[in-house]
Amino acid sequence: MIIGYTTGVYDLFHIGHLNLLKNAKGICDKLIVGVTVDDLVQYKGKKAMIPFEDRIEIVRSCKYVDAAVPQYNMDKLRACKELGAAMLFVGDDWYGTEKWKKYEADAMKEGIKIIYFPYTKGISSTKITEALKAVRGWTAEGEIHH
Repeated sequence: MIIGYTTGVYDLFHIGHLNLLKNAKGICDKLIVGVTVDDLVQYKGKKAMIPFEDRIEIVRSCKYVDAAVPQYNMDKLRACKELGAAMLFVGDDWYGTEKWKKYEADAMKEGIKIIYFPYTKGISSTKITEALKAVRGWTAEGEIHH
């Protein structure tokens, strides 16, 4: 049985998230998804619109996801080892960067294969947020400005 792992914030769940999970599930038997906890999102200098408990429940409910687990730190390889995952799925915006070249070498030593997926063009949680602000005067704090 091949276990695959991917991770993300999954804020304002959209078709790009769905595409990645569907594609990942297509090449492993069991897909485990790490959902970034709120503290780690803030550490990355961002703020999730949707609270962690809701985000993990949305991911867990997706038919392509076999299990959803909290992601407490940035160490994806450690998570793979702990979960017994042989594949790590990531977006291709990381491909070829120095950090990820090293990550690939480390992963190979552990017998973990990193698979890059293309990001769905034209969609992101950031773009959805910007569109909501433009259309409704909506902000992260949930206030409405008229």
